[in-house]
Amino acid sequence: MTKKLLLIIFAIMLVFSGYSQYPPVFKNSIYGNNPKAGHYANVRGFKMYYEIYGKGEPLLLIHGNGGSINNFSGQIPYFAKNYQVIAVDSRAQGKSVDTGDSLSYEMMAEDFNGLLDELQIKSCNVIGWSDGGNNGLLLAIHHPDKVNKLVVTGANIWIDARAFPPDMLEIPDVLLDSLSKLPQTAEVKNAIKVWKLVYQEPNITLPQLNSIKCQTLVIGGDHDIILPSHTVQIADNIPNSNLWILPN
Repeated sequence: MTKKLLLIIFAIMLVFSGYSQYPPVFKNSIYGNNPKAGHYANVRGFKMYYEIYGKGEPLLLIHGNGGSINNFSGQIPYFAKNYQVIAVDSRAQGKSVDTGDSLSYEMMAEDFNGLLDELQIKSCNVIGWSDGGNNGLLLAIHHPDKVNKLVVTGANIWIDARAFPPDMLEIPDVLLDSLSKLPQTAEVKNAIKVWKLVYQEPNITLPQLNSIKCQTLVIGGDHDIILPSHTVQIADNIPNSNLWILPN
C-alpha cells in the first residue's frame, strides 16, 4: 500500500470516526463532555464551549488541530490541583460549532482574547499544543497583557521545509484532495476548513516573536513532526524563553 493511499484512508477515518474528538483513547473521557463543568460563551459570532476545573491562578489550555478539550484529559486533573483550568474547544472544533466559511489562527487568537474578556480574566497562564501553541504565540503577540506565562509545545511559525520534513509537507495536499472528493456534508466541509489551516498558516514573523514579553517555555521532541531546529529557532527569538527538547 502506497503512502498516498494510506493518507487518503487516514483522511476518511478522521471525518467518519469522530474527527473532532481524536485520539480514540480519550473517547470516553468526561473532559470535553462534562455538563457540570461545561459552559458556552457568545464570542465573536459563535458559541464557544469551555470547561472550568479547580481554583487558583487561571490557566488556559488550547488543543491542537481538529482536537478538543478531551485531548487534555491527562493534564486537566493534574493542573486543576493548583490552578483554575479553563479548557476550551477552539472555533469550528469540538463543541464550538462555527458554520462560517473562513478560519484562521488570527481569528482563533482573538476568540481566546474575547473569552477571557467574557470571563473577566485580565491575565492568565497559557498552555498550547500544536495549533494551540500557534494560537498561544499569537495571543501573546497581539494581547501581551492577557498572557502571564506561556508554554507552547509542537508549535510552528511557518509551513515550509524550514519547519517540517519534506514528506510531511505532502500530507495537507493529500488530505484536502481526499476530503474534497467525499460527499460535502456539513461535517466534511468543516473538516476541510480546519485542515486548510495546516496548508495555509501560520505566517508569524521573527520580529513578532521578539515582541513577546512574557516568560515562555518552548517544548518539542527530538523526533517531532516539527523539526527540532525550528523549535530551537522559535525559542531563540523569544527574549524571555526557555527551551526543552524531549529525547526519544
